[in-house]
Amino acid sequence: MLNIARLFGKSPFAPLQSHMKKVANCVERLSDIFTAFSKMDMEKIEKLSADLSRMEHEADLTKNDIRNHLPKSLFLPIDRAHFLEILSIQDSIADKAEDIGILLTLRPLEPFQNFHGELVALFRKNEEVFIEAKRIIEEIDELLESSFGGIEAEKVKDMVEQTAQKEHEADKTGQVLMKKLFSQGDTLSVPVFYLWMRLIEEVRAISHLAERLANRIRMVLELK
Repeated sequence: MLNIARLFGKSPFAPLQSHMKKVANCVERLSDIFTAFSKMDMEKIEKLSADLSRMEHEADLTKNDIRNHLPKSLFLPIDRAHFLEILSIQDSIADKAEDIGILLTLRPLEPFQNFHGELVALFRKNEEVFIEAKRIIEEIDELLESSFGGIEAEKVKDMVEQTAQKEHEADKTGQVLMKKLFSQGDTLSVPVFYLWMRLIEEVRAISHLAERLANRIRMVLELK
């Protein structure tokens, strides 16, 4: 486990960035799972999903370690509650990735109106939103150096806007796919229909959480 106290000494935001790396590992493994899903390779999906669960557990341990070692006397450039909320949102993304991975192991989903391809495309759009939010977390040190103002703050605000735009596009794609499912889903059994619906909902949640994370950073900037 990381020496969280040492990380805090380096930068108040280093623990957040360290945790985000573990969250990103979870999303990257989920990306691998969707690649296997597009080929209907259930054996590989099972293996990668187990790997993803291990990664999510590591992210959870890191989150708990950060919470347990957050010095009460530490002067943070942002409100302590905001710091912990950012950490919680990041961890929710790792949780969501694991949930999706598990859903994809429940049963083989037979080809249905190109839903496999469209679900993979929906995930890729949501993954793009996450990547934008991750870039914002990676910029936090530069924000600290600029005292949360100036050109760097404007740069991050632009990144937040870009994240919101990508989330909007991903959400529209999800709406279209959900409508398609409901319009043609009477040919499916109830369990299969429910599984497709859950998968669409859970994948869409990744971009929702990523946008929420970006907006939380934006709020910190507005409060400065």
